[in-house]
Amino acid sequence: MILLFSIVLAISSMLMVVLILMHKGRGGGLSDMFGGGISSSLGGSSVAERNLDRITVGVASMWVVSIFVLGVLLKVSN
Repeated sequence: MILLFSIVLAISSMLMVVLILMHKGRGGGLSDMFGGGISSSLGGSSVAERNLDRITVGVASMWVVSIFVLGVLLKVSN
């Protein structure tokens, strides 16, 4: 069980880094490299940006839950 949540934590951590770097920031960010600047300049907040926000929140909540579960499992196992 600990191994499973450790793997979930590692995968969600890597996904968080990628998703946060893809967000549009004040200076553009990595999303401009992949064409994000073109779609967001057309109509403000695009559908893709809102979906990216939703995915980021979902992955962040999975990350937080896996940290809490790992903490409880490690506390119980010792």
